[in-house]
Amino acid sequence: MYPIILLSVLGVVTLFLGFSKSKNILLPAVLFFLVLAIASNFVEWNKGPLLYFYDMLRVDNLTLAFNGIVLLSAFMIVAISGGFQDNPDSEPAEYYGLMLFSLVGALMMIGFEHMIMLFIGIEILSVAMYILTGSNKRNLRSNEAALKYFLMGAFATGFILFGITLIYGATGSFKLSHIHGFASNIQAGTQPYLMYAGLLLLLIGMLFKVSAAPFHFWTPDVYEGAPTIFTTFMSTIVKTAGFAALFRLLNTSFSEIYGFWWIVIAAIAVLTLLVGNIGATSQNSFKRMLAYSGISHAGYMLIALTALTKPSQSAIVFYSLAYSLSTICAFGVLMLVSKEKTFEGQPNERYEAFNGLAKQNPMLAFVLAVSMLSLAGIPLTAGFWGKFFIFTSAAERGIIWITVIAVLMSAVGIYYYFRVIISSYLKEGDLIKIRVAPFYQVILLLATFLTILFGLAPGVFEGLI
Repeated sequence: MYPIILLSVLGVVTLFLGFSKSKNILLPAVLFFLVLAIASNFVEWNKGPLLYFYDMLRVDNLTLAFNGIVLLSAFMIVAISGGFQDNPDSEPAEYYGLMLFSLVGALMMIGFEHMIMLFIGIEILSVAMYILTGSNKRNLRSNEAALKYFLMGAFATGFILFGITLIYGATGSFKLSHIHGFASNIQAGTQPYLMYAGLLLLLIGMLFKVSAAPFHFWTPDVYEGAPTIFTTFMSTIVKTAGFAALFRLLNTSFSEIYGFWWIVIAAIAVLTLLVGNIGATSQNSFKRMLAYSGISHAGYMLIALTALTKPSQSAIVFYSLAYSLSTICAFGVLMLVSKEKTFEGQPNERYEAFNGLAKQNPMLAFVLAVSMLSLAGIPLTAGFWGKFFIFTSAAERGIIWITVIAVLMSAVGIYYYFRVIISSYLKEGDLIKIRVAPFYQVILLLATFLTILFGLAPGVFEGLI
């Protein structure tokens, strides 16, 4: 609860800091605010479960773990934003304020115990992201991305609201515990079709938020059109919050009707894996490849939801952390490289932009290589253990067939992840030495170190959640 209150207040403070004569104070101030939020998050560790705001928000170790991932990701992303000093048209106070407000929405989604709290969290997060996606007002791609994201997001919101309405009509409550009680006492021979319909509609809206197929069509265009720093925010924080909300919804309220919905999630997981991995192989843009990569990783996390065994909880937490760290590294290097080269008047985000990176910028090439290896699930990286834990949870449930498909798709993923490593180390290019700010280097190396550390010691979180 404390991070929600802090970020709500500090978001307003950030907006007022925009009136100061020197904008250089903004970046350190926002980083300090995020450190306060991270520290306050763990004050209630091992004290839960606790309920706040008229029993609408639940705080337990799982909530705090997801909160920690989201806040750590936000800290790293803000740290590599550089204060938006490279763009004279930028309004950093507004951007940082919106980012802090969107974090409030993400934390509400993670800890909701009431359907209305879930909806408020989704809307706070989504509206902020619509604005940030179109923040580069002079760029037509950014404008197009914002419009697509807004229109399709509004449509998905309609599904979420309609689903919540039907669930309320069937169960008479918005509270997850009451909905669980209704689902646990369904009389033999009866079928609560109204609740089933509501759950399906709610899942459609939620799966849109995490870029699961066939609700993924917005993802490549929005990722490509949005400013890269906000694409990074979108691909890590929004996805983590979305899956935390999905896990809480299915595990808390609808575990008793697992037999109804598991095949739906399984089918969507397989489709998402196929679309994400096969779609990524045909991309020439590194940024669009990462968009399809994000789709495929949504498929892996959906496998853990399909299984919904005891290991699924820790598997989703670990996978979210591993994916976030690797994605921040990948986009962080892309932002530096794309500034040095252009393609058709735009920053060059194609694979060729990385040609010869290792020769002039060995540190950046190493960070990029580790991030790609982790996303591909290569051993000794956090990504490998993330996939291993998810496959283990599926095997424990007995759905081996979905694990086989996921392993085959992981093999496909190696192809497109290794393309950028080959470009960096084996191809000649005309990249010059890129100047990297010291704090930027620290963040990239820290994320890389954590990726390797969790690859070597994956059991560090065992028993904590």
